[in-house]
Amino acid sequence: MKLKKPRRKATLKEFFELNFEENNLWEYKADEVDLLAELVDIIRPKKLNKVYSVDISELILLLRDNEHYCAGFSKYLKGILKQKKFSKILTDAGILTDADFFYEVKKRLFAKFIPDQPKKDTLEYVLNQVFFVKTDPLWIRKIPYEQIEAVFDLVKFSSVYTSIVNKSPLAELLFAIDVTIHRIAGRALESDVIKMVPEYENMESPFLEIQKEFALLTEKLIQDKNNFFDPKDLGYKQLMILHKQCIDYVQIAFKNSEKYGISLRVNQSLLRIRQQLFRLQTLLPLLVLNDADDARKNSIKLALDLIEYNCDKTNVRKLISESTQLLSYEVTQHTAITGEHYITKDRADYFRMFWTAAGGGVIVAIACILKVFLSKMDNSAFGHAFFYSLNYALAFIGIYLCGFTLATKQPAMTASALIRSLEIGRKSTENEDEKHKAFAEFFARVFRSQFIAFVGNVLFAFPVALLGIWLIDIVFDYNLALTKWYKLINDLSPVHSLAIFHAAIAGIFLFLSGIIAGSVANRDKHEQMYYRIEEHPLLKLSIGRVKTKKLSEWYERRWAGIVSNFWFGVFMGSTASIGIFLGLNLDIRHITFASGNLALGLYGANYNVSGGMLFWGIFGIGVIGLINFLVSFSLSMGLAFRSRNIPFSEVRPIISSIWAHFKRRPATFFFPRMKSQNKA
Repeated sequence: MKLKKPRRKATLKEFFELNFEENNLWEYKADEVDLLAELVDIIRPKKLNKVYSVDISELILLLRDNEHYCAGFSKYLKGILKQKKFSKILTDAGILTDADFFYEVKKRLFAKFIPDQPKKDTLEYVLNQVFFVKTDPLWIRKIPYEQIEAVFDLVKFSSVYTSIVNKSPLAELLFAIDVTIHRIAGRALESDVIKMVPEYENMESPFLEIQKEFALLTEKLIQDKNNFFDPKDLGYKQLMILHKQCIDYVQIAFKNSEKYGISLRVNQSLLRIRQQLFRLQTLLPLLVLNDADDARKNSIKLALDLIEYNCDKTNVRKLISESTQLLSYEVTQHTAITGEHYITKDRADYFRMFWTAAGGGVIVAIACILKVFLSKMDNSAFGHAFFYSLNYALAFIGIYLCGFTLATKQPAMTASALIRSLEIGRKSTENEDEKHKAFAEFFARVFRSQFIAFVGNVLFAFPVALLGIWLIDIVFDYNLALTKWYKLINDLSPVHSLAIFHAAIAGIFLFLSGIIAGSVANRDKHEQMYYRIEEHPLLKLSIGRVKTKKLSEWYERRWAGIVSNFWFGVFMGSTASIGIFLGLNLDIRHITFASGNLALGLYGANYNVSGGMLFWGIFGIGVIGLINFLVSFSLSMGLAFRSRNIPFSEVRPIISSIWAHFKRRPATFFFPRMKSQNKA
């Protein structure tokens, strides 16, 4: 069986010879966009990244040298573009349609696979059929502008200022601007948005004023019959001033999120208003002409913008990037502030961290013993997930409320503090070397804080777990780990089990717990939860004003951490059961629990463990801790970089600076320097 050769793409000359010769085949397809789609496909470059300029001089020569081609092509283009509505592209394409983020993502993803097909009397239909590749705006912008002007003149296109009658391009443009302004005003006057900008409480809303001003300008445009404004027109100048005031309003609202917090819905509403204001920033200047040549320039600009907006309307990556940046900043801002408590400054802090980590190790050792006990219960996978999650959650919340430290909780917090210090360094000094040197010194403090927390956790989890299982055996004559010892030790080996993979899963959960803490703190700040509790009438009547105030302060300090630790426990406790349900080998490995499990395994085996097994168990604890740290720290650093708009190109000089500091003072990465010495 012979394979069919792929159909060869026609050349421009062949395309015009076939369709625009004297037989005028194009007339049979005059109402369809297929010919234009075929022409664009011929011009469209195959490998855009290797093309610096898209030359359409061949098309210009064909039209210029053959009047028949030019006349036929002009009639064809004008026929398929005549009275095509395009206001919906200007008002909707690339702009959030709703404040529901997940609905917007789902809608755009669905449209990527099955694109929305508008009616054939719209320009959107034409663009969907012709410029359906998402990179089309990129190569179109690479066409030399003078060549685009040459095509515009050859096909004898009229400017958008020719007429203002219904369905004319200018009427569509005015309608699009009017709709956009009304939508902006409607969303900006919602209670949740107004709450973000109390500074404007006693001032006239610029959004209402811009509505009135544009209505007056439109009326003037129709009466004067000029179809455009002079750039010195006072009404137009006032419109641009009001537009600037609207942008300032939105910027203040975003800035105030640090004081008042922000919800995903309000964030989406403000983003939508900002997108619409930026769209107006593009459209309003099209109503102004400085000279006659501007009519052609503005018409071409409008056409190029329409193509770009239409191609950008299903951009999911851009949506997620814009929608999550501010929220990720608020989340990492909270974790940065919290993370500073996990960074030791001097020897006193260093040893205080050791003892708080020791307390964390004690609680984890108890949780290890309870987990072995719970594993012996005759339960379903859901039952095990429930009790394991409860055990983990209570342990983590207990560590948090007692002021103890769980070492692996630090990276997700300290990463944001590191980036915060880098951001401050970027603003305070222009000297790259000084900026990165200061960051390297700060990183050394973070690393040694993490190191001593690991040491405290591991050194105390092991003996306390060993003591606990020994006491159970003495009192109840029952070796709790007798049948579990092999699995407890073997699961720590990075060679004989999936310990590295399972440690990475735990690292992801550690990162997520940091995100949850920041999200809850941000939500409570936005919802004014602390103030609402403080002024709760029933609480004040029941326990008094002073105790109610103390309760609100406790809630502000602790609630985000409690929720974060609860969900971290749920993630850790339910992973294995989810793995069973999915038929996958999923589980978690955490350095402190690994230390406790090693102690339980040794006792369960009556210390009769081979040297190789013991080696891999001890070595596995170190590897698990390293993976826990690297995964949670890397994810947190990535989020913090993005939230503060710091380019990832900063990573290489940062690593170089840290390495140089390590070679110069390696001991400072593990131990604090003496008081008589300088910092880090």
